[in-house]
Amino acid sequence: MIRVLVVEDDPVAADAHQLYVDRVPGFEVAAVAHSRAEAARALDRTPVDLLLLDLYLPDGHGLQLLRSLRAAGHAADVIAVTSARDLAVVREGVSLGVVQYVLKPFTYPTLRDRLVRYAEFRAAAGEASGQEEVDRALGALRVSHPSALPKGLSGPTLEAVTLALRSAGQGLTAAAAGEALGISRITARRYLEHLVTTGRAARRPHYGQVGRPELHYRWVPEGH
Repeated sequence: MIRVLVVEDDPVAADAHQLYVDRVPGFEVAAVAHSRAEAARALDRTPVDLLLLDLYLPDGHGLQLLRSLRAAGHAADVIAVTSARDLAVVREGVSLGVVQYVLKPFTYPTLRDRLVRYAEFRAAAGEASGQEEVDRALGALRVSHPSALPKGLSGPTLEAVTLALRSAGQGLTAAAAGEALGISRITARRYLEHLVTTGRAARRPHYGQVGRPELHYRWVPEGH
């Protein structure tokens, strides 16, 4: 079992990341930390194999945490979960042992793919017979091409709508989703309808005091 420390300052996102990790066979969340200091304390008392690390923490940058951990001898691998798109940060992270980057917002399949690939990489053991075997082991970390979305839909926007819907405990309307994400109500509705079509959301009419009923969407957990 691969033990994971989730480091994320946003409580809603931290809960979602913990849920995602626990759903992937072979992984379990050993602890959750909401700051750099909490993460350091958790690592002192709990052995972990992998950090799911947000880079923007309230008490310091995630890479500062990672540098201090390496200096202290902690060898856990790291998957950075972040909105940072600065390639200089990416390069520094790689030098400190970041094996994957997942850009926020993201959906469960995105993180599941990264975790499964990391598990394959980690499972490679023994002495390589040659270059081809080394390439095969490293290739496990490479990201496959995402499955095609319906025409006009984009992966990043779908992930943003998905996170907004998951975070809305009582669900939301297309208008509310659009306002929260800075997109039009019509665009938000297209993505919400896609989630309904794929079984990740359900909809029902919401009747107000006047006018036509408005559709209300809610997230459907896997298996329900």
